[in-house]
Amino acid sequence: MKLIVITTPCFFEGEAKEITSLFRAGLEVLHLRKPGASAEETEHLLRQLPEQYMQRIVIHEHFHLASVFNLRGIHLNRRSPDVPHGYVGHVSLSCHSLNEVAKYKSACDYVFLSPIFDSISKEGYASAFSHRELCEARKVGIIDSKVMALGGITAGCLRKIEALGFGGAALLGDIWNREKSDVVSHFLELRQSYNP
Repeated sequence: MKLIVITTPCFFEGEAKEITSLFRAGLEVLHLRKPGASAEETEHLLRQLPEQYMQRIVIHEHFHLASVFNLRGIHLNRRSPDVPHGYVGHVSLSCHSLNEVAKYKSACDYVFLSPIFDSISKEGYASAFSHRELCEARKVGIIDSKVMALGGITAGCLRKIEALGFGGAALLGDIWNREKSDVVSHFLELRQSYNP
């Protein structure tokens, strides 16, 4: 099962160092999501990261930076819904319904489905799916290895996510809502909690 980390919406002091430490600890994919940030601010963060990790970064805004920095790919969402003309490469997409997953999954490398559990980072953003709905979606092939669970992901629910047939989980609040010195150790605990 794949573990993906999504950046905090806002920049913070020492962020490049924390991200680099996560990559060194084995993080395979980071989603760089900074809604409202300028291309210059986003580029500034990317320039602080070691070049060897660029192929592990998927960008949510300012898609031209994907080619400038040779990033892994782009992520489509409501703010940035379209693949740029001529772009060829990794594409992922945010989905908020099972119908969206069924409609768009085949055109993407993977999709996020959210919120699976009550969000940690967005107050009042409650789970949108019952356990029964998710089990049925797995049974009919909507949820499979190309669908990543997002929303309220903690160590305690990783086995459940795997049992529901998701290909992985995207982490935000559970990673970043702790002391910065604990970010990497918590990520390692998460990886070990389900024995990938």
